[in-house]
Amino acid sequence: MARMKLRKLEEYLQGVDGFEQPKILLEQYPTPPHIAACMAHHMQAQHGDIEGRLVGDLGCGCGMLSIASTLLGAQLTVGFELDGDAVDTFRSNVVEMELPNVDCVRADVLQLAGSKWEKSFDTVVMNPPFGTKHNAGMDMRFLEVALHLANTSVYSLHKTSTRAYIQKKAQEWGARGSVIAELRYNIDASYKFHKHKSKDIEVDFWRFDISEEWK
Repeated sequence: MARMKLRKLEEYLQGVDGFEQPKILLEQYPTPPHIAACMAHHMQAQHGDIEGRLVGDLGCGCGMLSIASTLLGAQLTVGFELDGDAVDTFRSNVVEMELPNVDCVRADVLQLAGSKWEKSFDTVVMNPPFGTKHNAGMDMRFLEVALHLANTSVYSLHKTSTRAYIQKKAQEWGARGSVIAELRYNIDASYKFHKHKSKDIEVDFWRFDISEEWK
């Protein structure tokens, strides 16, 4: 199972149900299966950060990244999500796909630093709110929490336009950030204010190293 090929992983992820009624205040955009598959596959193939690891998924939504991590052999994956509807969908996805070792906790991600989850995970993955509209700076608040929960590495998506700022903040927080890939993140028109059917946003896929070796 852990040696699943990228294409096979993406095929599995196509079957993950998304948000029935996305909530604008929570910036609920599902991670597309192709991007989720590429992210998880890279984490494992290049860094060995999934197989046999404890993985946390912040703002996990309906479970796309959690399920991808589980399919690639994570020992245990725990998703954290504020929205009860998304938690229900996450759990039904897991039941439908008959996946072991994956769970979803209903929680406010911003409350997790300093909780029992502090330093509980080898790897933390997330596709945080990009901090637009009502959520200014939210992606950075998620990142700060993620660095509290992980022992080895954090993977995250952030708008390319914020790259220099993220690099600076990561160093301040004791992590070494590197951009693994530049993506064009395709956001379908989920909300009434979207004028176009679909919109591309330039997004960086980051790895933040917080292991002791580089410090």
